[in-house]
Amino acid sequence: MLTMKLLWRTLTGWAVVSGLLFSCQNKGPEFDASGVFEAEEIMVPAEVSGIIEKLNMEEGQTLEVGEVLGYIDSTQLYLKKKQLMAQLGAIDSRLPQIAVQTATFKKQILVIESQIASLDKEKRRIIHLLKVDAAVPKQLDDINGQLEVLERQLGVIQQQDLAQKSVLSTQTKGFQSEKNPLVVQIEQLNDQLRKCLLISPISGTVLTKYAYAKEMAVPGKTLYKMANLNTLVFRAYITGDQLPQIKLNQKVTVLTDSTKESYSSHTGIVTWISSKAEFTPKTIQTKDERANRVYAVKVLVENEGQLKIGMYGDLKFQ
Repeated sequence: MLTMKLLWRTLTGWAVVSGLLFSCQNKGPEFDASGVFEAEEIMVPAEVSGIIEKLNMEEGQTLEVGEVLGYIDSTQLYLKKKQLMAQLGAIDSRLPQIAVQTATFKKQILVIESQIASLDKEKRRIIHLLKVDAAVPKQLDDINGQLEVLERQLGVIQQQDLAQKSVLSTQTKGFQSEKNPLVVQIEQLNDQLRKCLLISPISGTVLTKYAYAKEMAVPGKTLYKMANLNTLVFRAYITGDQLPQIKLNQKVTVLTDSTKESYSSHTGIVTWISSKAEFTPKTIQTKDERANRVYAVKVLVENEGQLKIGMYGDLKFQ
């Protein structure tokens, strides 16, 4: 009887030890907080109205920034632009040609200035002759009289030239004021025509496609959703007691499930720590699961293709 009791105790002891050993072998690595991977998702909308003529992209496709994916029908916008361009051309045809319309005054001014120059030359010759008594004062008086007449004529023509230019300039400004609104409308149409081209705003992956060719696009309607998956954000929650252990730009380790018994390790950098506490999300565990008020933190993690949006992970401070 005693032998049976000893045997039973021995077997029970081995069972306890085996259980402890098994428990230790299956215990995962320690972590400080849990969280979920996120990405900065962009909802790309249409900016103009029209039928989508072409939209060449599919979910999961990787796009480069500036890549042309298709276009929205722009026929009406183009015709409206042609109409405005024709109106501009009509206004330009009515603009006064200031240089042509004042050419006559310029010619008259040149002729008179040439006559004045000749008389000035003759005047200097006569003054020289008077000094040697080879001319009479009347000759000088006659030339001065002619110069005075020509200078008056020159002044009148110059005034007429200025007056004509002023009138033509006023007319030009009036026509220009008619052109300015048309120019602005053409610039608006050019902007809308550019927006008819569907261009990837960032480099990233198409997550969801909401629109297809031959559908109607309206401003604000989401065409597709995309995100840059090369770098993901790991959002975790920590308790107030853990705040002193973490700071901005600190390197941390993010663990994700690799197999049933192993974890993948990823290095991340803390980029944001919430300044106020919030209630613990139901799907998130913290080191102290009894804590009902936690602080959110964001960790930037480089993605080599293993990480997915919505994947759970564990945060370990380094």
